[in-house]
Amino acid sequence: MYNRFPWLRYLALFFCASAAPSNTNASSAPHYGEKSITTELFSLPMGHADVVGRANAIGDKRKRFLYGPSICGNVSYWPTGSLGNSTTESDLARFMVDSQYSQAAVNLDETMERALIAGEGIKQLSDYQILYQGQWNQSIPSGIDQGILTNYTNDLMFSMERLSVNPYSIKRLQPSIDTVPFQIEEMIAYEVANTTVQSLFESGNLFYVDHRYQSTLQRTDRFAAACDAYFYIHPTRGEFLPLAIRTNMGIDLVYTPADSANDWLLAKMMFNPNDFWHSQWYHLSGTHNVIEIVYEAAYRTLSREHPVMALLDRLNPELFAYRQVALEVLIRSGGYIDRLFAFSGNAAAQTTSDLYNTGISSAFQANYFHENLASRGLINTTHGSRIKHFPFFEDASVIYTAIQAFMTTFIDSYYTHPSMVAQDEELQAWMLESVPADIIDFPKSADRRTLVDILTHIAFLGSAVHQTLNTNDISEASGSLPFHPFALYQPIPIAKGLKDIIPFLPNITQSIGQIGLTALFARPEYVNSSRSLTQMFNDEIMLARMNTKTAEAARLFQGEMKQFSKLVSSRVFDGQGLCQGMPFIWRALDPERSPYYLTI
Repeated sequence: MYNRFPWLRYLALFFCASAAPSNTNASSAPHYGEKSITTELFSLPMGHADVVGRANAIGDKRKRFLYGPSICGNVSYWPTGSLGNSTTESDLARFMVDSQYSQAAVNLDETMERALIAGEGIKQLSDYQILYQGQWNQSIPSGIDQGILTNYTNDLMFSMERLSVNPYSIKRLQPSIDTVPFQIEEMIAYEVANTTVQSLFESGNLFYVDHRYQSTLQRTDRFAAACDAYFYIHPTRGEFLPLAIRTNMGIDLVYTPADSANDWLLAKMMFNPNDFWHSQWYHLSGTHNVIEIVYEAAYRTLSREHPVMALLDRLNPELFAYRQVALEVLIRSGGYIDRLFAFSGNAAAQTTSDLYNTGISSAFQANYFHENLASRGLINTTHGSRIKHFPFFEDASVIYTAIQAFMTTFIDSYYTHPSMVAQDEELQAWMLESVPADIIDFPKSADRRTLVDILTHIAFLGSAVHQTLNTNDISEASGSLPFHPFALYQPIPIAKGLKDIIPFLPNITQSIGQIGLTALFARPEYVNSSRSLTQMFNDEIMLARMNTKTAEAARLFQGEMKQFSKLVSSRVFDGQGLCQGMPFIWRALDPERSPYYLTI
């Protein structure tokens, strides 16, 4: 592997290095202008002064930027050829520079944490708060989302995490096409939900998460279930709540809120590692791998003078660094996955591959924002009750709508007549390139609306979807302890009646390892910086080469996102102790806190 990717020789050393954190890079956002010294306006091929020279330049790129075998799982092609290799190497070099702050901050925080808690032990669940109180000030400076460390026994927190920190694993069961996966006793169902499973199913108010596939994954010496679970809309209160969790291990116990407090809490803690596992490899396969191959196809067909190519460059700095880092730091034998999770690095590559190749995460058009949620019965349903509070949809809708508005102005300002899209041979070549690139479910031709949809989806994947599943949200919510262990440290129970949960959870050393890994994904230095989502299109050098309507659309987008940030950052609990219907305050999609691109 090192012979094929020589930059990887330095990754292990880099991620073990320790230095005091410095925030010198936070204000220096990547931009198109760093890749070009010309001030000539971007143009479509139909209006370019040197059509032949432009076409020859594209032909040269195609010879030197090639599709190579996948790395980090059997997913999208990896760039090869002289230009492909130099691109992946330069992206990795920039990423390593940009990541110095995060790595140094984590190293410093871990050192202080170990010194402060030396000799201490975890004896009860509340002791896990010691791991966060006054700690991780460099790498997680704004702390854990309010309510996460104190309200995790609240069932509403567990269920609403399916509609916020990981909204990509749950679906509504549809009586016309689905069956009931497992039964629970009617008496227990009535005690919990005041109705039966069958009644919830038939009324369209039964929801399901299925992680049974994890039962066959290669394992480490730690433990995990392979849970599937029911959630439901309460027939009278309208709350979205958990109904049952099945372990699919051992004697296949089914847990419900009617069980003892310890048994039910452990059941939720058994479900969470499965859901976190799914979310992280969905994130890799559904954001990184998809954007990479779409960019590769564009790079081979669009001139560097094309405004769409310029925009793709802006949206995707360091694009080909992340898979290299995931391979070497996370997935390789002995990496973080092998050291902290119940499943191996090989299992991570397998899960990523399966999610990608089935199209679950990678189908381009099917995973457009509204189409994805509607296909799982979470919005626009014709059967069953509307979900009363859907935090991801509420926040992501604002971002999606603003991105779409920018893209509409951008496309309409360059393609002033509908026929111009068909006349753009470079653009149509990009659509056709999706066949040799093996892009799943990508349009084969484009009009103005199709092009708006494509670009909106790319920008949305790299920002809102990625930041929901990854980046700051891992350390501040979805990967926090004790409720979200990466693995269990005792075998899955074969009987109920649990007396003590602590032996199943990570000890202090293991906990510091988990928190440290989540902190590596955080980017606190990008908050309120030129890397934040508010600045997605705010590149002066790029905009100077765009038309005036695009520059104005960028200004409007920035203003809308700043206003939305004020709304998100001002959220507090209501009189019932809830925010967006949840017993915690979720901050992932605050546009001043969320980066505008993949970042890690």
